[in-house]
Amino acid sequence: MDLRAELLKSIWYAFTALDVEKSGKVSKSQLKVLSHNLYTVLCIPHDPVALEEHFRDDDDGPVSSQGYMPYLNKYILDKVEEGAFVKENFDELCWTLTAKKNYKPDRNGNSIVSHQDAFKLWCLFNFLSEDKYPLVMVPDEVEYLLKKICTAMNVELNSCELDDYLSQEPQGQGGLTVWQFLDMVNSGRFLRGIEQEAVSMAVEEVYQEVIEDVLKQARSPHVLEHKPCPAPGPISDPRVSRAQGYLWKKGQLRRNWSERWFTLKPSVLSYYVSEERKEKKGSIMLDKHCCVEVLPDRDGKRCMFCVKTSSRTYEMSASDTRQRQEWTLAIQMAIRLQAEGKKSLHKDLKQKRREQREQREQRKAAKEEETQRLKQLQEEKERKLQELELLKEAQRQAELLLQEEEQRRRQQHEEMQRTLEIQLQEAEQARASMQAEMVLKEAEAERQRKRILELEDMQERLQEALQQEVKARQDEESVRYAQARLLAEEEEKLKQLMKLKEEQEEYIIKTQREKQVLKQEMENKNKCLEEAQKQLEEVRVNRQRVDQDVMAAQRKLRQASTNVKHWNVQMNRLMHPIGPGEKRTNVSGGGFAGYQPLLSQRDSSFK
Repeated sequence: MDLRAELLKSIWYAFTALDVEKSGKVSKSQLKVLSHNLYTVLCIPHDPVALEEHFRDDDDGPVSSQGYMPYLNKYILDKVEEGAFVKENFDELCWTLTAKKNYKPDRNGNSIVSHQDAFKLWCLFNFLSEDKYPLVMVPDEVEYLLKKICTAMNVELNSCELDDYLSQEPQGQGGLTVWQFLDMVNSGRFLRGIEQEAVSMAVEEVYQEVIEDVLKQARSPHVLEHKPCPAPGPISDPRVSRAQGYLWKKGQLRRNWSERWFTLKPSVLSYYVSEERKEKKGSIMLDKHCCVEVLPDRDGKRCMFCVKTSSRTYEMSASDTRQRQEWTLAIQMAIRLQAEGKKSLHKDLKQKRREQREQREQRKAAKEEETQRLKQLQEEKERKLQELELLKEAQRQAELLLQEEEQRRRQQHEEMQRTLEIQLQEAEQARASMQAEMVLKEAEAERQRKRILELEDMQERLQEALQQEVKARQDEESVRYAQARLLAEEEEKLKQLMKLKEEQEEYIIKTQREKQVLKQEMENKNKCLEEAQKQLEEVRVNRQRVDQDVMAAQRKLRQASTNVKHWNVQMNRLMHPIGPGEKRTNVSGGGFAGYQPLLSQRDSSFK
């Protein structure tokens, strides 16, 4: 049980106490006062602005527990820190509010428990009650608590009488309310002849053990006067019982022995000057690294033992060997709780008892289900037997009818004896057939029982097949998800490939355009060459007529030759970077190759 659940149980009693009309709602003014008191006892800084804003609306009517819970969780419970407040003061506040309305002790002063003891029993009830509202304590926990109180007083609880009382007492939600429990204790039915002081001391011991997590404490001689024989101690281990008297402790600096009152909790072993526990002298923090060892007698002390921690060794002395064994076992149990990470022994025991009850209820439900199934099978069997009885009765009636018919016919028609014998034979055959039918019915009933068993087995196999199919569908969903992811990746890669293909096509188109431009330039150059050849022919024809222009023609031809060479160089430069350069070079070479012989012929003629 966590701290929030413990606080909510006490707050639930305070809220229901303020619900005077039992309508499930409380006025806002009362809730404001309750919230302010909770701030105070829980040591939380009071926030009046948040309180006013939460309850500031147009509706002036009362607020239900559901309407109060958001504020309670946000501004109070979420700010609570464990160890920052005194849990007993908080419980006393809630007890004061609810006891004023609901707790009604005997007015003549004949109550078994005092008002303070009733408060402690109320706290014990809250601790052992179920975690559902309205709060009730199941009969097993009621018996457990009463046994602990009686054991603390060396009194044996009459379980039969308790069962009779619980069977007569009306129980809501499967258990007793706290007010029914307190009335039962105050009735004196289970604590006859016991003084109120003894009951008060027993309640105090159980309260310290269960609520304050005191695993062990030495007891004073005054307490022992009311307990003539030792009884089982607060530890829920059958090997450990209560000690008697104080323990002696050896000091660290002076090394002298002092008698101290010791109190053991799951995480700390505290020691005080006296049993009133007003002046605390120190504490020993326990963890999983601590250990307890028995020491030999020395320094005039006997029954010695020590508690070793990581920083120091504490030596102590008990009054006798039994007390030393009790304390060593109790401290070892506290160390084991720390090693197991458990903060409270009784919270763990309560959880185990609850699990055991749940297991018993499950077994009981399974047994009832099996009984119901067997009952159904028995009813089916009885129905089949009734059918068989009806068949037998029908057979008996048929036999009676046959006998009557036989007598009547024998009296009236003696001459028809042969015919009657034949009819008797037929009746015997019918009788045999009826018996055979009865056998068949019994076989059919047996087959039906086997069929029921087969159907139950088939139902189990179908459930297993259904679970396998569900698992297969889950696997198929995971495979489909992976396949969809792969398809998405493939589609993304296809988009990238298409993009690369479009870029390549654009590059090819651009290259073709450049090729067309270069081809056009080559055609223009070829045309220029053809014109130059024509001019050369004209010069050759007019060479004989125009001798005086020979020198001028030679200069023109040299100039033309220089231009042609320049054009060849330019053409080679233009054709060199292109990919398919060999074909273009051939074309260019073809154009100028026809012109080179002409130049050679021209030069030879001039010579």
